Amino acid sequence: MKIDSDLLLKLENLAKLNLSKEERAKLTGDLNNILSMVEKLQELDTTGIEPLVYINEEVNKLRSDKIQNQVSQKEALSNAPAADGTYFKVPKVLK
Repeated sequence: MKIDSDLLLKLENLAKLNLSKEERAKLTGDLNNILSMVEKLQELDTTGIEPLVYINEEVNKLRSDKIQNQVSQKEALSNAPAADGTYFKVPKVLK
C-alpha cells in the first residue's frame, strides 16, 4: 500500500484537517515510512509462536467488598453547602 495525494486528501477530509502543501508532503513521507516498517514486520516467520494475550503473568488479586467507615445521612448533610434535610441541593443544570 502506498499513501498518495488522493488518499491523503481523503484522510485530511475525514480528520477535518486543513494542511498546507509542506505539511501534506511531510505527512505523506511519514505515513509511507510507517507502512514500510509494518510491511517489514510481515516478513517475520511467526509459525509456532503463540499469540501474546497478556503482557505479564500477574493475576488480579481482588478483595471482597466490605462496608466500612459509614457516615450517617445527618453527618453527610451537615457538611453540604446546601441541603433540604434529606437530600443534597445542587444547582439546576438542565432547562
